[in-house]
Amino acid sequence: MTLHETARYGFGMFNFVQASSMKDRVRIKKIETLSDDWYVLKKTTFELQRSDGTWQQQSRETYDRGNGATILLYNLEWRTVVLTRQFRFPAFVNGHPGLLIETAAGLLDKASPEERIKAEVEEETGYRVEHVRKIFEAFMSPGSVTEKLYFFLAEYDSGNRVAVGGGNFVEGEDIEVLELSMEDAMAAIERGEIADGKTIMLLQYAFIHVFSERGKAIPTVC
Repeated sequence: MTLHETARYGFGMFNFVQASSMKDRVRIKKIETLSDDWYVLKKTTFELQRSDGTWQQQSRETYDRGNGATILLYNLEWRTVVLTRQFRFPAFVNGHPGLLIETAAGLLDKASPEERIKAEVEEETGYRVEHVRKIFEAFMSPGSVTEKLYFFLAEYDSGNRVAVGGGNFVEGEDIEVLELSMEDAMAAIERGEIADGKTIMLLQYAFIHVFSERGKAIPTVC
């Protein structure tokens, strides 16, 4: 059944514009700080008004590390993208054996998303970009992490390289800069070699909305 057919029969279609606010359906009862070391881990007990009108007490742990931004550098003429490769301990303890391939990213630290991502991409990759384009915002793990991520694209060429990159040594970063063809990057997703969510989202967006405009056939990527 299509969405139009679903709407005609009166079920399934959701009106995003008129979706009700949850502000009056949540009553905070208690907040406990479980950890305030690197970032803040809290346990909150609250009452939630369910869709049938009844109130139910629940508790959730939330990890607050602030909001962040990420960016994909691309060159249409060369059909290339710039990515990074580094060690990620949380991925390592969850079974990822090697380094993680990612788009440049960082926390906002009270800066605007645009300002922060320009500084972050230069620090990590050595490329200085003046013009960035925000394409969307997304909560990456809303079941437990408060972070909202701002996604950007920017064009680059060899003249934008002003440093070697590598990240911030003091913060423990040891980042390798990669330049891949768009086709190789998409194939790496299929093979599981690129397993980072934000990176997959940006690559697939660019593949569909940027690189396909040059009349290239778009292969099916699962």
